[in-house]
Amino acid sequence: MKNKVILSIYIGFSLFYLAITALNQEEIARYLKPFLLPLLVVAVYLSEKFKTKTLLLTALTFSWIGDVILLFADKGEIYFILGLVAFLVSHVFYIVLFSKQTISKTISNKLSFVAGIGLILLYFFGMITTLGPKLGPLTVPVVVYAIVISSMLFFALKGSFQWNTIPYQSVLIGAVLFIASDSILAFNKFYQPIPYASFLIMITYLGAQYGIVWGILNLNKKALSN
Repeated sequence: MKNKVILSIYIGFSLFYLAITALNQEEIARYLKPFLLPLLVVAVYLSEKFKTKTLLLTALTFSWIGDVILLFADKGEIYFILGLVAFLVSHVFYIVLFSKQTISKTISNKLSFVAGIGLILLYFFGMITTLGPKLGPLTVPVVVYAIVISSMLFFALKGSFQWNTIPYQSVLIGAVLFIASDSILAFNKFYQPIPYASFLIMITYLGAQYGIVWGILNLNKKALSN
């Protein structure tokens, strides 16, 4: 039960943080941001042991590191790059995490699966084509990052066809929200300013992390029995 309580606290704290962000209280939001992801880390830590628990904790930890580093992105480009690297590592761990979940069935609806892959490829090439001319010296790292996050989404998609049923397909939805958050951030930084960008980035990001954590814990049902 302890992890369920922590997850509920995460939701409440996230809603409070988003309200602060919507009210343009950037300084207050800046101080609150580092305390969001640790709640998910604690919730997973308190869960009963399952085989990929360490992978999930590691992915969340690197996401938290990225959160903290990006707080200083206005101090210099190096902080943005280091934050990008931290999230890149986080996504790699999410890829490994998704690939190591127990497969319980084969992909029966191959048409839908192929259509999903097509949408991922469309997203990837659309992003690169649109942002490519604006990236300058960051072209290579951003392209590498786009490859990794698209791969993360692919493994979440593949898992949605092969894993036991997860309520609301929350891992896949979490992966899609992660892509949305990263895309809003990229467009806002490299293409043109987006109204309410901070709010949109964070509501999709916080929803993404929760969706993935909740989904993985449900997939490994023993994790919810403590």
